[in-house]
Amino acid sequence: MRGHFNWWLFAVLFLAPDLFMLGYLANVRVGSALYNLAHTLVGPIGLLLVAFVLSAQHFTPYGLIWLSHLGLDRMLGYGLKYPTQFRDTHLQHL
Repeated sequence: MRGHFNWWLFAVLFLAPDLFMLGYLANVRVGSALYNLAHTLVGPIGLLLVAFVLSAQHFTPYGLIWLSHLGLDRMLGYGLKYPTQFRDTHLQHL
């Protein structure tokens, strides 16, 4: 599949999943739940499957951008959060 997607869309949305860290302003439990909601692979893969099954190519760049954000996070060692403190992840202690 060849897409002609806009690079500005990538630049604007790449860090969007990190906005879910604002849940930490409420408390650690809410923050970790919201962060994990936006940082699991289920969301972007589901979005890409919907785009493929429904032939809705306009969803494809959003799924790919989201997936690339998660890939970079994992590469840098940022994992899913435990509800104890921000530094406790499923990968390591940061």
